[in-house]
Amino acid sequence: MDQIPSKSQILDWISENPSLTAKRDIARAFGVKGSAARIELKRLLREMEAEGALEKRKRSFLPQGALPPVSVLEIMGPDAQGDLFARPLEWGGEGEPPRILFVAKKGDPALAQGERILARVTEVEGEDHSHEARLIRRLGGAKPKVLGIFRGGSEGGRILPIDKGEEKEWSVTQDGTGGARDGELVEAEQVGPRRLGLPQARITARLGDPAGPRAVSLIAIHQHGIPDSFPEAVLAEAGAAGPAPMGAREDLRHLPFVTIDPIDARDRDDAVLAEPDPDPQNPGGHILWVAIADVAHYVRPGSALDREARRRGNSTYFPDRVVPMLPDALSGDLCSLHEAVDRPCMAVRMRLSAQGEKLSHRFTRGMMRSRASLNYAQVQRAQDGQPDEVTAPLLDHVIRPIYDAYAALKQARALRQPLELDLPERKIELSEEGRVLSVAFRERLDAHRLIEEFMVLANVAAAEELVRLRRPLLFRVHEEPSVDKLESLREVAEASGFTLAKGQVLKTAHLNRLLAQAEGTEFDELMNITTLRSMTQAYYHPENFGHFGLALRSYAHFTSPIRRYSDLIVHRALILGHGWGDDGLSAQDIEMLEETAKQISDTERRSMAAERDTTDRYLASWLSDRVGAEFTGRISGVQRFGLFVKLDESGADGLIPIRSVGREFFHFDPESQTLMGSNTGTVLGIGQRVTVRLAEAVPLTGGLMLELLTVEDRGLPGPKGRRGRSAPRKPGREAAKAGKAKRRVLRTRR
Repeated sequence: MDQIPSKSQILDWISENPSLTAKRDIARAFGVKGSAARIELKRLLREMEAEGALEKRKRSFLPQGALPPVSVLEIMGPDAQGDLFARPLEWGGEGEPPRILFVAKKGDPALAQGERILARVTEVEGEDHSHEARLIRRLGGAKPKVLGIFRGGSEGGRILPIDKGEEKEWSVTQDGTGGARDGELVEAEQVGPRRLGLPQARITARLGDPAGPRAVSLIAIHQHGIPDSFPEAVLAEAGAAGPAPMGAREDLRHLPFVTIDPIDARDRDDAVLAEPDPDPQNPGGHILWVAIADVAHYVRPGSALDREARRRGNSTYFPDRVVPMLPDALSGDLCSLHEAVDRPCMAVRMRLSAQGEKLSHRFTRGMMRSRASLNYAQVQRAQDGQPDEVTAPLLDHVIRPIYDAYAALKQARALRQPLELDLPERKIELSEEGRVLSVAFRERLDAHRLIEEFMVLANVAAAEELVRLRRPLLFRVHEEPSVDKLESLREVAEASGFTLAKGQVLKTAHLNRLLAQAEGTEFDELMNITTLRSMTQAYYHPENFGHFGLALRSYAHFTSPIRRYSDLIVHRALILGHGWGDDGLSAQDIEMLEETAKQISDTERRSMAAERDTTDRYLASWLSDRVGAEFTGRISGVQRFGLFVKLDESGADGLIPIRSVGREFFHFDPESQTLMGSNTGTVLGIGQRVTVRLAEAVPLTGGLMLELLTVEDRGLPGPKGRRGRSAPRKPGREAAKAGKAKRRVLRTRR
């Protein structure tokens, strides 16, 4: 028995030989022979495991909290430098799992975020990561995940998905509940392959009461994978930041800048001012200044702040919260152009003719001080003759000059003819507890329009400046509609009694003429929505393909670096082009420009989907107390399975299943976007006025199910034959299907 090593000797051996940790390896290393000695070694290893000194992984032992030399990892995606990192799927240590850098060998396949691999892991020192991994083999994609309501049972429970696209329940075993309580909102992942019957799941996160305050946006955050907590390193960098020094900046503090934002704004990206151009060579002209927060001073290339901002891509806005791109220490304080404090800025001075043509521009890196933090309604009231104590002193020399500059820009806009869509924006008002108080449409004021027009002009100037300097940048690109989408728009226009010319190069002016034909008619909203759906989606790209919707040759986002990473890239490009410091566009930024463009275009779409889903859920919550009530609306979409209806009162979308309409079979014509009754010839198509009854509203999915009562004030036959309208198999199932169908159609339109 003298061959048995001590506990400290065993730990030293395992630490020095991480690939030789099986019991037989330890026995061979210490010359343990004979059955009695092997039994004693086995007893000693079990004792060390019970004491917490070792972890048993299959047939090997490791020091507590250590990673096995061969581990299953999940790829987390690249950082700002393009390096891939991974996380261990099993981690028994204390605190956060180690940061593992994936080191690719020649011939290794490209790995995607979420993919699982078997890798050889080694510990390293002196880096920003503690371990490195090399591929042994790929294990496939990430396990499917589900967000839903947990319903407990005697042998575990089930999860009722809230995702509109997920219909099946998931089964949870007793050891997979993670302590979740009945009725809790949970996140889970699939366990094992999906076979016949319910898929098996293991709960990975408990998210609390689904009906609790603020749960609606929390659902969207988790469902769409939006990062909502900052790593400690990012918070530390933001917390260590201080006010920017004047240095070589141009002093703009004497200029009467003001910010104009929503009344509840927390971050203030932009400030403006205008004044008459004193140059006699430009009679009736204007000087327009736009100053933007100098985020580049605080968010340096390659920093933890930079990596996290790029990962998020943009801020995401919900009715009850904002998931910001930058920590509040920056977005709500140091980078925000608050009243009466010095703030670093990137500013552009633009000379305008009396007709609103931009004659010249000049960029500078400066220091400004806002005279006032104003809101849109407050500014509009002042311009309309009702100034308050804040705006009265600013009326003559600040507020009226910006409206004068806007009047000139409106003339230039009329000549340029950008797409003039009139789409009212919904505003959801919540109580302090997160309950929906009202749903209304936001008021559109000239104060909103002038800020938008000023920002568009500043963005144009930024793109033109960087093209002149021959510096790389990210353009905001919007390409013209496809032939197929344009033809669909033309068919809807003709069915509504309007015309859209054929046989010529499409311009926004042609679409504006179509919208003008519909203005004031019952088809006004329909033509605006259909025109919007015919558009391609804007995106970011290092190459300039123009902006069709704005009718501009060059356009880049410059005006919102607090909430958009694209604008930060443009700021850095200006810093590099003008030699304003060492915080400009880095070589790594330039090398990764195309990849960054795709990344932030994707995060923008992710945020839009999350915001849209949240709005749908809030609307369903608001309408859930009015099931059985009748509403007017208009058919906004037609599919083989049913009709989408946009309700007049709230702008909410609901589904009428075609099987519930009349006693006859309806034929779907995809070209004309209509459904025609086989017996009566009744035609149901986009744009028709309808009266509906709300049959079901499910806040968790955002699904609305409607019953059709009248079309163009005409009644319809009753339900089909002997079957009639069958009751939903489960509460919420039909409305969930409605939400799923709506999502599927929206995907085809984006």
